[in-house]
Formats: sequence, C-alpha cells, structure tokens
Amino acid sequence: MANQQLFLGIDCGTQGTKALILDATSGHVLGHGSAAHTMISGADGRREQDTAQWLDAFTQATHQALASAGVDGQAILGLSVSGQQHGLVLLDEQGQVLRPAKLWCDTESTPQNDRLLAHLGGESGSLERLGVVIAPGYTVSKLLWTREHYPQLFNRIASILLPHDFLNHWLTGRHCSEYGDASGTGYFNVRTRQWDVQLLQHIDPSGRLQSALPQLIEAHQPVGRILPAVAAHLGINPDAVVASGGGDNMMGAIGTGNIQPGVITMSLGSSGTVYAYAAEPAVSAQPSVATFCSSSGGWLPLICTMNLTNATGVMRELLELDIEAFNAWVAAAPIGAEGVCMLPFLNGERVPALPHATGSLFGLTTTNLTRANLCRAVVEGTTFGLRYGLDLLRANGLEAQSIRLIGGGSKSPIWRQIVADIMDTTVICTEQSEAAALGAAIQAAWCHSGSPDSLADLCERCVKLDPASETRPIAEHVAASQKAYECYQQYVATL
Repeated sequence: MANQQLFLGIDCGTQGTKALILDATSGHVLGHGSAAHTMISGADGRREQDTAQWLDAFTQATHQALASAGVDGQAILGLSVSGQQHGLVLLDEQGQVLRPAKLWCDTESTPQNDRLLAHLGGESGSLERLGVVIAPGYTVSKLLWTREHYPQLFNRIASILLPHDFLNHWLTGRHCSEYGDASGTGYFNVRTRQWDVQLLQHIDPSGRLQSALPQLIEAHQPVGRILPAVAAHLGINPDAVVASGGGDNMMGAIGTGNIQPGVITMSLGSSGTVYAYAAEPAVSAQPSVATFCSSSGGWLPLICTMNLTNATGVMRELLELDIEAFNAWVAAAPIGAEGVCMLPFLNGERVPALPHATGSLFGLTTTNLTRANLCRAVVEGTTFGLRYGLDLLRANGLEAQSIRLIGGGSKSPIWRQIVADIMDTTVICTEQSEAAALGAAIQAAWCHSGSPDSLADLCERCVKLDPASETRPIAEHVAASQKAYECYQQYVATL
C-alpha cells in the first residue's frame, strides 16, 4: 500500500533483543522478530554481557521482523532503540569496546555504591542533589568499580555509554544520550536535566570521565542517519532516521500510551514495575520512588520490585505445574489463601526496601498448607509488593482511572483479577505485549514527523487496548484483599 509509513522499533533487553515493524499510518504492527542473549555470571553478583551479542541479535531480530512483515527494508523511514537501563559500556579512542557491559542486575559494585552514597550524604543527600537515590544497579558505582579493579583499562576510557546509547553509536557513529535513560546513571540531575560532573570528578579528579560523557539530546530529536554500511548489513533504507531512543521503561510508557497524567503502566515481568507520567519533577521523599525523566518530554516516577514471575516460576517448578495448572490452583484458593502469606523476597527486595531479605512463608497450619494456598500466596505476595509501590506513588500525588498491564503475568486472567482487587482499580492489557519495542517504533515515527505535538496522535492510533482483557475490581474481593494486604504489611514490618 502506497500510504504506509514504516518504522522499526528495537528493544534490547537482558534476555534478548526484540524487533517490530510498525505502520504508523494504520497503527498496525506488521511483523516481529527476536534473538536471545546470554549472561556472563560470576561470584559477588557479577552480571555482564558481551556487547557483540547485542549487535548480532539486533541484526537477526531485524531480518526476522522484516521477513515476518513481508516488507522491503528500503521502505523503513526511521528506527529507534529501547535498551535495558543502567548498564555500562566503555569505549576507547578508536571506538572499540573495552570490556563486557556491566548490567542493571549486577551487584558487584555494591561496596562502591555504599561509599558514593555516603559521599552524597546518604539517601536524603542523594535525593536533594540528584533527585534520585543511587542504588547498586545504577551506572555510577560501576565506574568507580572499574577504576578500582581495572585501573589500566580505566585510563583508556574515551566514551561512557548506556546500552541504548551504544547501539545508537553503532548505528550512526554519534555519542549521545537522552534524558530518560540518563536519569538512571546516578551522575545526572533529574530536576535540571544535566550531568553532575562534580560527582564524576570525585571518582576521577583528572576530568577524563567528564570529557567521555555523551551529548544530551531531547526525546524527539534524531541522533542522525544510519551509517550506509550498517544499513546494508541490516537490509534497511540508508536514509532512515535514527531517533533518540531511551530506556526500556521510558519506551514502555510510550508503548502503553502513558504520556499524560491519569494512566498507570504496571509490568508483570521477572521483576515488576509501576510508573506514571508527570508534567513536573515532583521528587518523592521516599527513596524507593525513582523520579526519572520520561522519553516524551516530562517525568516518569517509577517503582521497581525485584521479585515477580521469577518467584511464581520457582513455586511452579517446586510443585511441578505448568502455567495452566498453576493458574487453576490459584483460582481454587480463597482470597488471603486461608491465612498463608508469602513474602517472595527471593532476590532481596527494592520495594519494600529490604535488600538483604530472603523469602518466607507465614501463617501455615496443618489445615491450610495446600497446593492451592501456596500458589495463591506467591501471586498475592508479589502483587502486594506492587500495591506497596503504587501507594508510594499515590502518596506523591499520582491519580489514575485505570492500570495498563504488560509483561508475561498479564496474560493470566486470574492474576489480572487479583491485581484489580488488590489495587481497587480497573486493569486492562494493551494488544501489543512488546510495549518497549512498540514505544520505540512510535518514537521513531514521532521523530520523523518533525512535530513535537504529534506524539499524542501517534499513541492514539498505534496503542490499542484489548477490551476482552478489561478486569474490574469486585467490591467484596477488594475488602478481603485489603485484609490480606494488611497481614502482609504486618509480616513485612517484622523484617
């Protein structure tokens, strides 16, 4: 069709890279592709990835998406990259990668983060200065860690990039960053939207790090055109514009139409996130709330829990249940699981802030220790963590008529009902579960349009809600869920 406007959205995550082809004229997604990544894991919480894998996966996923859409890559007008946040990619003068990328889930730099946090004056000092509380996952402690463990390599740093910045550099040859993803570095002030160069000078007084920072650009600005050799390699149009891209949560916000107040996005993935758009940087006094910038020109207050489908997955494996059987047992148990309460903090926990906690089961008796109650308790326990986070956001002035659910857990009707009842809010899924890749494609179309005002129209056209998934809270369920949540809160208080 002559009037199609085709854009490529890429989401480079921890598990793999996903690609999607969007026709911005009709708002339809025409094709998908994906390719997996592997992790380099080590003692002390090392979690790294070889950046060459990202480039291979990017290429494979793009070829697959073009083939599945049945479109000619020469028709692609623009592309945009969503990337896992907080990762550290270091380049030398020649643009070569110095070592594997340290990821958001890497905790090896915890001692360095503790020292940097002390330097900032603790949580309140960090909030006052940066607008966020730096955590071990953030980029800043990874720089200090590199300096202490690889001093020779540290001296060769010419460029400091986040994963999505690195992919943009591969595509265009330019070093730049946009405000949303930059918010998660720990050396960026979310109120003034500027790098905190003094903090980098504290890590290295030579000023080297400051000169290695990428240039900051606005979310609707292009990074540039794709390099001819890369365009040929990917099989796409060499005139395609490369949009700013952003972090996966920021792109997920665009991909769920969460670009104005009143919408909440909740992701039920291996970890859980809840976020909402804000027009002003109203920084919460709660250290657990990260007031990141959005990739649509505002802010994106966000909470993240470390345990979600990873916890339900462990319970399924223990009881040897497939997803259907697991969901049937969850549905068979009453709300509150007859008093069985699980604190599913298998990875420690960020919200509630219990980094050294482990998982626990409370309230077991000879009569309530059943499969159904265990299955129900793990789903309720993970969802209570999200409710705890949502309450923190609500205390900071967030109001919402409905929650847009994404991620693997959102496919379960019983889990959707549990979320609706615990949050006392209607929930609905978006048709596209790959919200970050869709958000990237929409952002590419926005950038290509050249109009800062066109984003709302694009979201209206391209973000489709799935009416069949709409789930409303049931009044008597809400009351029973509230009781169970209060029990959960009491057990959390004992930790």
